[in-house]
Amino acid sequence: MEALGQTVLGFATMIAFACLLVAFAFTVYRLMRGPSFADRVVALDFLMLIGIGFITVKAVVSSEYSYIDVAIAMALVGFLATVAFARYIYRRAQTTGMEPNEELEGGPGHGGAAAKPAGRPGQGGEP
Repeated sequence: MEALGQTVLGFATMIAFACLLVAFAFTVYRLMRGPSFADRVVALDFLMLIGIGFITVKAVVSSEYSYIDVAIAMALVGFLATVAFARYIYRRAQTTGMEPNEELEGGPGHGGAAAKPAGRPGQGGEP
């Protein structure tokens, strides 16, 4: 009976690793494509969660549960980084007059070098 449990556990961990790998690929795609800075911040936060998932599954596979302490520390650092990014987005929105989820023209992935606010109708910018 114990052999069946080990087989099921091995199969479940392989499926978990595969799902985490697919989630990692989609998240990296979202990180590169954006379109807004807020989307990229959410993707970075999700990458942290995927990393925590990898560490947790590794802890189950290796039966070395001290990895869980590392995952908890990563979760704390990830939370603090997300709060810092959110504060940065909020301050940037206040200083530039942009919405936090607004796209940047000429930013990363858009072919230009300078990031400037997209023109908004009715505010003197081009539509």
